[in-house]
Amino acid sequence: MSDVGAGLVQVGLLLVALAVVYKPLGDYMARVFSNGKHWRVEKVFYKIVRVNPDSEQHWKTYASGVLGFSFASIVLLYLLQRLQSVLPWNFGRGAVSPSVAFNTAASFVANTNWQSYVPETTMGHFVQMTGLTVQNFVSAGVGLAVAIAVTRGFIRSKTDRLGNFWVDLTRGTIRVLLPMAFVFAIVLIGLGVVQSLHSGVAVTNPDGSQSTIALAPAASQETIKELGTNGGGIFNANSSHPFENPNAWTNLIEMFLILVIPVSLTRTFGQLVGNKKQGYVLLSVMGVLWGAMLALIWTAESFTNSPAALAAGANMEGKEQRFGLSLTSIFADTTTGTSTGAINGAHDSLSGLGGGGPLLNMLFGEISPGGVGTGLYGILVMAVIAMFLAGLMVGRTPEYLGKKLGKREVTAAAISMLAMPTLVLVGAGIALAMPDTQSALGNSGAHGLSEVLYGYASTSNNNGSAFGGLTATSNWFQSSFGVAMLLGRFVPIIAVLCLAGSLAKQKKVPETAGTLPTTGPLFATMLTGTIVLVAALTFVPALALGPVAEALA
Repeated sequence: MSDVGAGLVQVGLLLVALAVVYKPLGDYMARVFSNGKHWRVEKVFYKIVRVNPDSEQHWKTYASGVLGFSFASIVLLYLLQRLQSVLPWNFGRGAVSPSVAFNTAASFVANTNWQSYVPETTMGHFVQMTGLTVQNFVSAGVGLAVAIAVTRGFIRSKTDRLGNFWVDLTRGTIRVLLPMAFVFAIVLIGLGVVQSLHSGVAVTNPDGSQSTIALAPAASQETIKELGTNGGGIFNANSSHPFENPNAWTNLIEMFLILVIPVSLTRTFGQLVGNKKQGYVLLSVMGVLWGAMLALIWTAESFTNSPAALAAGANMEGKEQRFGLSLTSIFADTTTGTSTGAINGAHDSLSGLGGGGPLLNMLFGEISPGGVGTGLYGILVMAVIAMFLAGLMVGRTPEYLGKKLGKREVTAAAISMLAMPTLVLVGAGIALAMPDTQSALGNSGAHGLSEVLYGYASTSNNNGSAFGGLTATSNWFQSSFGVAMLLGRFVPIIAVLCLAGSLAKQKKVPETAGTLPTTGPLFATMLTGTIVLVAALTFVPALALGPVAEALA
């Protein structure tokens, strides 16, 4: 089968699989977060943390729970890394340095999974399993909980309560993430993904020298790494490593896992607000952006004009032979359209325009379809902005889902929307002005700028992928990326919870002849245009100096 044919088959199978599970999974998640019954194992956890699961929280209390839990997670994960030398399964790997430990703790708690270290030589299995893998579950659970809380803001009236963070986190982790991760870990093992507690296996090379092939419990981490839109690999090569992603079937399943919860959450949203068409509109916008970026990346990689690619007949630098151009392009679009950051090829080796596609996906705010939970509340923020702009054009107070969008609501949405661009542009600007940055770049000129811009876009969006030409091990990059990950995660969360709390206090307003319908193509077009316009107005100058200049060269 040709490369293009293999890519079309994977896209077709991926879309069919997502369509099959869309309704049952979306409806199941709606029941999970609207059912008042608690499982016995959940009640045990509530007793341990001394939480009344039947109580509900003000948005500030809900946000305090998110921040408190995340802060405790960072401290615990940092300590696990620093104490690694005295923990089991360390295989002689000593304590992680303070800067790397901080960066990694911030990264995994923020659902970014940016890795500035080589996993198979830095982290032992105990830290991987009890620290990093646990955070893969609960950081995704936090995003899922916040998305549900924001949804409640639209469906509730005359109340200041958004639910209970501890209940939402527990249910999302135990009832959604754990069962799916368990099942698909077994599937991946059956398809050849490695699952071992050994540190490695000694081999004799053809020249007679000895070396060690690293082993790890890869299948169990790979599943939640993709399902929770985390992205941190247990091997340095990530999902391009044959032990994590050995063939086309595992590649397909891993892309399915990346997309399945963010896509199905639009169905959950439609069910909870009592109008499934609302979810379909959001899904259509996500799908259009995902498809457009796929077309851009795939075309750019297939018709690159670089001398090396022209001489070789194809732009295969940095790509695995078992995936080729097409499957690498689909994976790159999927992983940056969400907040996953896993890679099955080197993004730094993409063509100028091809590398600009994943970068643009992140600069859109990673809402096509976005991460677990973050994609849903991210596109809802853009829906609020779109309705605000529509209200300005017709001269009336904007409404969305029966809630008026006044100064407080629009301000909260604007803060959430502007947090990422501020971090990207300010962070990249300061880094490029520093004299030491030039030595950290693998390339000069337009591609070097793209490397820095991509780094801050990835960390501020909690993605975690990187242009490998940037050496991000200096104290500046370790610290600034860590701050970008934390602010990029928690500033929007606080803002959207404030938005949800303000919406929940309102009473529903009835639709009138002047109400803009939000279930048809007009609103979908307006929402898509708003997303593209905001990114264009914010990032066109930087993109023109980076990916666009490289492509034109």
